[in-house]
Order: sequence, then C-alpha cells, then structure tokens
Amino acid sequence: MKQRQVQQEQKSVRDLKIGEKGIICCLTDPEMSLKLLEMGCIPGEEVKLNSRAPLGDPITIIVNDYTLSLRLDEAATIKLKA
Repeated sequence: MKQRQVQQEQKSVRDLKIGEKGIICCLTDPEMSLKLLEMGCIPGEEVKLNSRAPLGDPITIIVNDYTLSLRLDEAATIKLKA
C-alpha cells in the first residue's frame, strides 16, 4: 500500500504547470525510455513545461536547450524528483 502511495505522490512532467520546472528522476516506461533518452530526457536534467495545446494535448517542454513536443501519456512516464 505504501509503495502505491509513493507512486501516486511522485510528480511527472504531465503534472507541471506552464513555466514550472523540475529535475528528471527516472523514466517509467521501458519501451518509451529509449526514445525519451535519445531526445535528451536524461535523469538529472532540468525540464520546463513551455506550452500546452488548446485542448491540453500535446505539450511542449524544454530540456537541454531543446523544445520537444510530447503527448500527455508520454509526459506521464517522465517522473520528477520530489
């Protein structure tokens, strides 16, 4: 039960507000991890939510001086340090 609470409390890129920053902790989806790592979403890097599409999906983030566009389900796999 405790482990489930920790996972729910851990913030992801999806939870950021526009202009808010966070430090990448880990990537939770093994299949998507390689793609995200290649795009610069590396644990320890700072990420900033840049914008959201009018209906909320996709979002754009800035990581490593690059602007990336991600779907919300992709962004949810990028967990941030507390």
